[in-house]
Amino acid sequence: MKDLDQDKTIHLLNAIMEAELAGVVRYTHYSLMVTGPNRIPIVQFLKAQASESLLHAQQAGEIITGLDGHPSLRVAPLEETFKHSIYDILLESLNHEKSALDLYKDLLDVVTDASVYLEEYVRGMIGQEELHGMELRKMLRDFSPTEV
Repeated sequence: MKDLDQDKTIHLLNAIMEAELAGVVRYTHYSLMVTGPNRIPIVQFLKAQASESLLHAQQAGEIITGLDGHPSLRVAPLEETFKHSIYDILLESLNHEKSALDLYKDLLDVVTDASVYLEEYVRGMIGQEELHGMELRKMLRDFSPTEV
């Protein structure tokens, strides 16, 4: 086992926490903007994503404090595109999930062979983010004939 780089781990966990908190805001906003005949199931999906993002932020924060770190009060930057078609919302959601996935993969690189607990935690989170991306790509299929 290698030594855990605590500073780098805490830094990445804070970045994850900020991204997940941005997800809470993003998905809540999106859920308010959906219109059309498929509104209800899409709103339910987006609200569930917001709740899950909050849980993920809390989990990251608990690990940060467990490592004697200080959880960030920041939220990752949010850009308002003013594009609120279902296609645009789902595409922006997919891009958000890809960014979160990249952060979790960065964390996996740092904790692999240094902490079994953190390695298992981050692998589980990567699995969840990959599943979210898969679901979003399926939802986007009806909108675009090209691969998203």
